[in-house]
Amino acid sequence: MTNIVSRLFPTATNMIRLDHTHVLSTFHQYKASAPARVKKGLVNTICTALEIHAQLEEEIFYPEMRKVCEDERITKALDEHSEMRRLIGLLRTMEPEAHDYDETLQTLMRDVMHHVADEETILLPAAEKLLEDKLGDLGAQMTKRRLQLAGPRSGEIALDMGRAASGNTAAIAMVGLAAAGLLLARRSGHRRWHARA
Repeated sequence: MTNIVSRLFPTATNMIRLDHTHVLSTFHQYKASAPARVKKGLVNTICTALEIHAQLEEEIFYPEMRKVCEDERITKALDEHSEMRRLIGLLRTMEPEAHDYDETLQTLMRDVMHHVADEETILLPAAEKLLEDKLGDLGAQMTKRRLQLAGPRSGEIALDMGRAASGNTAAIAMVGLAAAGLLLARRSGHRRWHARA
């Protein structure tokens, strides 16, 4: 990636922090007393964001970190991702009315908060020292990969955001705009791909 292109995107560490903030702020909107569709929309939004986030870290960020330091925290983070995926799998098979739905989400988020604390206090500061010159390029790679991962799921993402909006008209309008933007990005990327071939 060129230096100019890499400066257009958040650095890898800032992107990871933004993902953490997005997931935690979505979780803070969750209320056990909310209608089932709102709960399902919020949980699915959290789960999808975590799945994409973990895949970006595993494919791009962690391998680069391993090149500059052999740290047991990366192995620990990968183990935490496995447990997170297990809990996400459980949540995806449950209905919001299930007696242990709220508790399962609480367990997932407790694990996520622990993971976030470790990453933001230890791993990300280390990356900012050890990978300082690469963080912009890594951020650009992660942005490109995020679009590849989210594109096929754009309808699902928009639907979940709509469910989570709990009837708020402005939020529903934003969901529509987000869905249209993802669809447009997907189509323009598809056209560029065929133009090159």
